[in-house]
Amino acid sequence: MSREGCARAVERMAAAGVDQRAITVFEHYWEQLAAGEQGMVREDTLEPLVDVPELAALEVDDEARREALARVAVVKLNGGLGTSMGMAGPKAALVARDGQTFLDVIVRQLIALEERFGARPPLVLLNSFRTRERSLEILERYPQMADQALPLDFLQNMEPKLDAETLAPVTWAEDPDLEWCPPGHGDVYVALAASGLLDRMRAAGIRYAFISNSDNLGATCDPDIAAWMVAEGIPFAVEVAERTLNDRKGGHLAVRRSDGQLVLRESAMVVDDDQEHFQDIRRHQWFNTNNLWVDLDRLDQLLRERDGDLGLPIIVNRKTVDPTRPDSTPVIQIESAMGSAVEAFEGSVALRVPRSRFRPVKTTNELLLLRSDVFELDERWRVVSTIDRGDPTVRLDPTYKLIHDFDARFPQGVPSLRECTSLQVTGDVTFGADVRAVGDVEVVATEPATLPEGARLEGRVELPR
Repeated sequence: MSREGCARAVERMAAAGVDQRAITVFEHYWEQLAAGEQGMVREDTLEPLVDVPELAALEVDDEARREALARVAVVKLNGGLGTSMGMAGPKAALVARDGQTFLDVIVRQLIALEERFGARPPLVLLNSFRTRERSLEILERYPQMADQALPLDFLQNMEPKLDAETLAPVTWAEDPDLEWCPPGHGDVYVALAASGLLDRMRAAGIRYAFISNSDNLGATCDPDIAAWMVAEGIPFAVEVAERTLNDRKGGHLAVRRSDGQLVLRESAMVVDDDQEHFQDIRRHQWFNTNNLWVDLDRLDQLLRERDGDLGLPIIVNRKTVDPTRPDSTPVIQIESAMGSAVEAFEGSVALRVPRSRFRPVKTTNELLLLRSDVFELDERWRVVSTIDRGDPTVRLDPTYKLIHDFDARFPQGVPSLRECTSLQVTGDVTFGADVRAVGDVEVVATEPATLPEGARLEGRVELPR
């Protein structure tokens, strides 16, 4: 590949005002890509992760919790547009449940911490240009948010999509915005430094950042973890939960054989021959929740030592320049995962947490479950289960994929799932009020149909009937 492609990409990034540290990281990844690096992590280089400390075993008192919360900032990754659900704005502006958006719930969770402990960690959103305005509008509902010492957001960096054949910046005259992409959530560390926010946090006495996704309402700022990080002087912690069959294709933590260092292996880093081992949930038991705790002093030191490049493993993401058009130019998006920074911090640890700290919403299947009576918001605005067993499995027809179509088919609210173990809907079905699903339910409609108010669903239900 011609190095000219890299030079052209760098020129475009500089002209767009991208910070030099982000440009340096991009250059390093481009060189790896041109040399044939695919970021693969082979099974024979790993050992399974065992002996993981557990959140439930931490012993912390209220004074330690209060002191730790005063030294933590909450960073939420908020660049997602919810395009997979047909949204044009930030996914976090979507109603999660009880009339509250994801951002409303996140803010209320932090306010509840302040009411209980007298300390409210500042909230900072990692936005994109497309999510910034609407997200900040929602935060304006809460006057106390304007009182924090830190800005409410900062912006992720951007880089050119690369023509998959030449590795030069792709051009797409129909929509030049599609020529650009974010560098994956591993960019959060460089973006913190480039925005000046890292320096401002440390100057304000903030020692740790708790980083998580805004669509995961289970990722609350837990004062026990904060106090544990402070007391033990831990530089970097990854929250992990026990893998189930549903998690077998998700990233997991393991130990590198050569030096005993914790590493993250995502599905994009797995060669075909290793898929069986990667998906073996008995061998690799712990998946990455993407809830991270980072020592900001140590992060600053590493970024200065390495010119802004933490050396995170490359992820090669192959797409088309217009993701809605499979016939458009094939491109490569160079990305990295923020959890892979676990290998950059000497002394990093994994912490076992309950499944309740991992409740992401990536599809309308998960949104239906979150809005159902399987969950409720407690007095601290935490999402808690109302049942004493595993969550029901939800599989909706593609008719429900887009949020507008989803909401139109549940005009009176989603069905009761408290007695349900699985719900599968095939076809176009509109649900009336107070529909109740019991046990394993399969609803099948060969043409558009409506379930009447108060319907009780059991077994296979064929519509119309």
